[in-house]
Amino acid sequence: MTQIWQMTATAIAAAIRDRKLSAEEVTQAHLDRQDQVNPAINAVVQAFPEEALAAARAIDATIAQGEDPGPMAGVPVTIKVNVDQAGHATTNGLKLQETLVAQHDTPVVANLRRAGAVITGRTNTPAFSLRWFTKNQLHGQTLNPRNRAITPGGSSGGAASAVAAGLCAMGHGTDIAGSIRYPAYACGLHGLRPSLGRVPAWNASAPDRFIGAQLMAVSGPIARSIDDIALSLAAMAGPDPRDPWSVPAPLAGGDFPKRAALCIAPDGMPVDPPVETALRDAAQRLRDAGWQVDEADSPPMREAARINATLWMGETQFGARELIEREGDPDAQFVFAQMSRDAGEVGLDELMRALQARATLMRSWEVFLAETPVLLCPVSGQLPFEQQLDVRSETDFASVYEAQLTQRGLPVMGMPALSVATGTAQGRPVGVQLVGPRYREDILLAAGHEIESRGSPVTVCDPDPG
Repeated sequence: MTQIWQMTATAIAAAIRDRKLSAEEVTQAHLDRQDQVNPAINAVVQAFPEEALAAARAIDATIAQGEDPGPMAGVPVTIKVNVDQAGHATTNGLKLQETLVAQHDTPVVANLRRAGAVITGRTNTPAFSLRWFTKNQLHGQTLNPRNRAITPGGSSGGAASAVAAGLCAMGHGTDIAGSIRYPAYACGLHGLRPSLGRVPAWNASAPDRFIGAQLMAVSGPIARSIDDIALSLAAMAGPDPRDPWSVPAPLAGGDFPKRAALCIAPDGMPVDPPVETALRDAAQRLRDAGWQVDEADSPPMREAARINATLWMGETQFGARELIEREGDPDAQFVFAQMSRDAGEVGLDELMRALQARATLMRSWEVFLAETPVLLCPVSGQLPFEQQLDVRSETDFASVYEAQLTQRGLPVMGMPALSVATGTAQGRPVGVQLVGPRYREDILLAAGHEIESRGSPVTVCDPDPG
C-alpha cells in the first residue's frame, strides 16, 4: 500500500482538491515521517509542526468553502535556510546568522504559499552555500538517504535529502553553480535551475547581493517526478516588483523542433564511463520518442566557468572574505581558498572584462539553442562523490572542481537547465542534464518527461543504515 509520504506532489494536490485526502492528514503524515527519519539524515534543520498544521487546516477550510486552494493544494514542501521565511532564521548555515530572523517571506516563499503549498520545514545547506557537500558548524552534516557514504549534494543537499526520504514532496533549492542540479543528481531526483528572472528573488533580511549573484543565482524545485517539477515551477514563478531582474515570461513558448545535441564531454571535460552510458541511454530514449539526437560539441563551457569564477569569487572576495574568517568554518575556508586561487584576485579590470565576455558567450549559446533547442550533457563528470571529498586535499578538490564544469559554466548565460534522474550505477544515483533556451523550461520539461517515462520511476527511500 502506498503511504501518503510516498505520493508525488501532483497526486497529493489532486487528492486534496478531490477531497480524497485532507491537507491536514497529508501534512501530519509528512511530519510523522520527518520525526521518524530526519534524525538519521539531518535534512530538515528548522521544524515548526504547529505552524505547518495550521496552514494545512486553512487549505482544508478553503476547499470546504468551495474556493480554489491553488495548484499546489496542501502539498508539503521544504524551504532552504538561505532564503527568508517570516518568523524563521535565514542562517545560510552560519553561526553568525543563527538569530537573523526574517520579518517577511522572500517572493518564492510567498508564491508557494499563494499556490497552496504547506511548508513543513527548512533544509540544510553548507556554510555560505559554498559547496557541493552539505555540512556546517551550526546545523551539522546532512546525509544522503540513498547511500550515506556519498554526498547528498550541495548546496541544496538538505532539500534533496528530504525529498528522497519522503519528508516532503518538493524541496526548494537555489543554484549559482549547480546547487539545485547536483543535489538532485546525487540523491536520484530531478531538479530544475530556471532561467534568470523566472522565479523572483529578494531577501529583506540582508543587503542586496552584488552583480555575480544577481546574474547567476536562482531558486528552483527538486522533486521525484517531472510533472512535480512543472507544477512547482508554475507555483514558484511569476513577476514580483521587489526583484528588478524578474521577467513576466510565459511558461509555455509554443511549438519547437524536437532536436537535441548530445555532448558527452563539453570542452573535453573528463567523463567517467557510467556517466557516458547514462547519456547515451537518455539520447536513445529521446530517439525512441521521435526526437532527432545528434552528437555535437557544445558552445564554450570552460570560458563560461571562468566567468562564473570571476563573478562569484569577485563577489565573495569583496563582500564575504571577512565573514568567512569570522565564521571559522574550516570546510568553507578551505573551499574558498581553493576557489579564490582558481579565480585569482578579482579587480575592476577582471570584472569588466568578464561582464563583456559574458555577452559574447550568451550570444553563441542562444544561436546554438535556436537551431537545436536541447543540449544533452553531463550533470557531473563523475558519479556522486564520497562524503567530504572536496576538503580532503587540494588534489581532491581539483578533481571535484573539474568534474563540476557544467555546474559552474551554465549559470553564466541565464539559461534553464534540468537534471533528470535515469537510474543507478555502481550503487550510486546517475542522471543527465538538459539545457535549453532562456524562458523555455517547457522544452526541457517535455524532453525530461520522455526520458523519465522510458525508465523506472523515482521512489522514496528509507535512509541507508550504513
